[in-house]
Amino acid sequence: MQKRLSIILFLVVNFAYAQKKPLDHTVYDTWESIGSKQLSNNGTWAMYGVLQQEGDAKLFINNLKTNAKLGIPRGMNAQFSNDSKFAAFSIRPFNKDLRQAKIKKKKPEDMPKDSLGIANLTTNVITKIARVKSFKFPEEGSGVMAYLTEKPDTAKKVNKPAENKDAAIDFVADEPAGKGKTEEGTDLVIKNLGTGTDQTYKFVTDYAFSKDGKQLVFSCSGSKKDKTAPQGVYLWNTEKGTLKTLIKGKGSFKNFIFDEESEHLAFVGEQSPEKQEIKNYNVYYNSLSLDTAQIIVDYDMPGIPSKWTVNGDGKVTFSKDGKKLFFGIAPVKSPKDTSIVDFEVAKVDVWNYKDDYLQPMQLKNADRDSKKSYLSVIDVFSSDPKVIPLTDLTVPDANLMAEGNANAVLAYTDYGHRIESQWSGSTSKDYYLVDTKTGQRKKIITELNGYAMASPGGNYVLYFDRKSGNWYTYSILTSKTTALTERLNVKFVDEDNDVPDLPSAYGVATWTADDKAVILNDRYDLWSFSPDGKSEPKNITAGFGRANQITFRYEKVLPESRQERNTDNKFIKSNEVIWLNAFNNVTKENGFYRTNVGTVKAPEPVVMDKFKYSNLAKAKDAEIYIYDKASYVASPNVYVTTDFKTETKLTNTNPQQQNYNWGTAELVKWTTPKGFKAEGILYKPENFDPNKKYPMIAYFYEKLTDGLYNYQAPAPTPSRLNISFFVSNGYLVFAPDINYDNGHPGQSAVEYINSGVESLKKNSWVDGTKIGIQGQSWGGYQVAYLITQNNMYAAAWAGAPVVNMTSAYGGIRWETGMNRQFQYEKTQSRIGATLWEKPELYIENSPLFMFPKVNTPVVVMANDADGAVPWYQGIEMFTGLRRLGKPVWMLNYNGEAHNLVQRQNRKDIQIREQQFFDHYLKGAKAPVWMTSGIPATEKGKTWGFELTDNKP
Repeated sequence: MQKRLSIILFLVVNFAYAQKKPLDHTVYDTWESIGSKQLSNNGTWAMYGVLQQEGDAKLFINNLKTNAKLGIPRGMNAQFSNDSKFAAFSIRPFNKDLRQAKIKKKKPEDMPKDSLGIANLTTNVITKIARVKSFKFPEEGSGVMAYLTEKPDTAKKVNKPAENKDAAIDFVADEPAGKGKTEEGTDLVIKNLGTGTDQTYKFVTDYAFSKDGKQLVFSCSGSKKDKTAPQGVYLWNTEKGTLKTLIKGKGSFKNFIFDEESEHLAFVGEQSPEKQEIKNYNVYYNSLSLDTAQIIVDYDMPGIPSKWTVNGDGKVTFSKDGKKLFFGIAPVKSPKDTSIVDFEVAKVDVWNYKDDYLQPMQLKNADRDSKKSYLSVIDVFSSDPKVIPLTDLTVPDANLMAEGNANAVLAYTDYGHRIESQWSGSTSKDYYLVDTKTGQRKKIITELNGYAMASPGGNYVLYFDRKSGNWYTYSILTSKTTALTERLNVKFVDEDNDVPDLPSAYGVATWTADDKAVILNDRYDLWSFSPDGKSEPKNITAGFGRANQITFRYEKVLPESRQERNTDNKFIKSNEVIWLNAFNNVTKENGFYRTNVGTVKAPEPVVMDKFKYSNLAKAKDAEIYIYDKASYVASPNVYVTTDFKTETKLTNTNPQQQNYNWGTAELVKWTTPKGFKAEGILYKPENFDPNKKYPMIAYFYEKLTDGLYNYQAPAPTPSRLNISFFVSNGYLVFAPDINYDNGHPGQSAVEYINSGVESLKKNSWVDGTKIGIQGQSWGGYQVAYLITQNNMYAAAWAGAPVVNMTSAYGGIRWETGMNRQFQYEKTQSRIGATLWEKPELYIENSPLFMFPKVNTPVVVMANDADGAVPWYQGIEMFTGLRRLGKPVWMLNYNGEAHNLVQRQNRKDIQIREQQFFDHYLKGAKAPVWMTSGIPATEKGKTWGFELTDNKP
């Protein structure tokens, strides 16, 4: 009876699996994912988005006490008000309307625009306002918000509203702005959330709240059609409803910033003649006691270097105590020489071996460099004010210390070391303390291969030296350097480093208050160090991480302020209980622990499971948490909890997944021929039957097993393997980890990938004659190399591969303008020597020279706008194999990047990839694009997807 029952259950289960259909290419667009999520400050409300790949998103606002839920179709970019009484969000146009507008090739200004939604969380009433480009809540104030509209839709008839009798001055909106120049502003609406009343101002270009929300500054451009429309900068008192004119007259004003106490305001602006090419910017200042804004810095201010001026693109910020004002200056730009006749002069890039940067890099960064701002400061309350330049052309960068309150800034430069980035990929830097009162520099670190940062309180500079692999502090007060990690027998650098360069650090977790301690990461645990070296280091997780191979990392659960000036200047209390993200390196499980930073003991486990947990966040004023979790089997969903002992699931994404043959993910282990322990992920179809034989595709890059519990949504990928799609369609997918032997990356791939495949072939359910390989970029290189070694693969797909390291070595990464030499000498390509020092290694690792051995059919993707791998590498592969009579195809997606960006191209490659592997691994018919190709004369008319009886 028991045996009969088991047989019946087996048949029922298999019948259920049989009813589930495989994924197809029509499922992508509506497949869901989780967008941003947040809690209101009081913890009563959760707000989160559910996105579709190519469809309309939906925003939800949940009352966690009553379970009431508001759903807002197409809601995005949501924020709660500080008092948790309101929420605001953008409402995107329908995806179908955007599509139609693109088909009609409408201009950007004529495209459908976002609307604004405002939810009253007391009444659950949602107010919608059409055509809104931005909105803002004050950071700490309440009862008020502001939003800036788009230009009116000129395609629709506009009715003139009733006259506003309570206008503060004559530019309160009395008529919608007509179609004007793009530089003209639009309507700014200031909404009293308590009364529901609005105040509207016309032709506004920029606006900002003070931190307490009591003041709102905005600039008005005026209108060329309405000469009476005032222009300038205005300050609205949100409590009194009064308006103050700070600047009256035509000009451009921007980068508004209030001080911490909301009592002082600064911004940059210019009132140069409209036709003047190079504008003369000033820094303006206002306080509660001043009726108008005053120019605090102009071009001839004492202290500004000769032929330098205020940079209109520079950031303006007050020190936290409000005593100093930081801003940017730059060399005066030269106006365009209008006497030059364009067709009579040469257009040439001159490459000079003494240049700091190669010409392609200079050209790539030309716009950014032309706007480069050099930090300067002025004492706001000085009786004899002058500008103190803190940076210049040779020391161009600096960071504030103690949020600007310190007497110095931390400046740094790679001047004199920049050429080396061509082959090293990075540069060594010198660091200086620059006095904010005198501008005097004090060099504190010389030629650091690493990085440095100021402590939150500004008492120390913490830095990591890659050459020694250690952390150090420099005391601002004593000028003493202290080695923090030298004496410990634990490494604070990457223990698994397998590139021919110095290992990187595991990083900084956080600081405790008053700079009493800095928390550093080793591979597994967290350590507390006294920055002055007077106290012994403490392993605050008590070695529990290393003993159990669990990696702990500090999890910052409180969201950053929207207007935070320097998010690095954060610290925790000396005895604070902090959250730790935990990852088990053996089982790949993920979760959270807690520990007190003032103790030395094993952290307290909170949750650890076979899921991927993401983005844990806490309500500011309540003990409630929001997060999402997923696994390969479970679609990502949003949860809330108070203690992780119980959790409330707020979403149910992708319920349609249960209708499809999904899959499972498991960790597999084997030993390589040289005796190395290896592991990988094996994905199996949900209806896996061990009595059947399955084709298998190996997909690889470097290390992938940490993603064992990652959800793999079916999606048209940038050209990675669409894992869940192939698994659903009856393939096994194998994702092995690879460890590399410097100088021999090709043979390292052979060592791990081939041995992993051979290990799996020992299972009767793997069809050893039907195995394919797929990789993109570095994975594409390894695909190209593997097919030169033997004939064990029935089909191969190589995306953006390098096949000739000798020609690729000197190429350019066009997306950055960098030379590719560093990649071979120091990083991923792992040769560890120049082409002239070890030419034999470049040849050994170049598949091109072994192409006569290839017998595996292969598709190459090489795009003509690839900014990482020169697309001629794909051409070398295609033409080489074609010359040798090997079966090879190449896809060049015109104008596309290294990884496909345009969705239509991503969809196209999914179809071709399935057709290719189905033919060689399942015996399916071959498509036209494989059997006879697509002539250039038919490009854009046919895509060759039709299946034929012909052979490739």
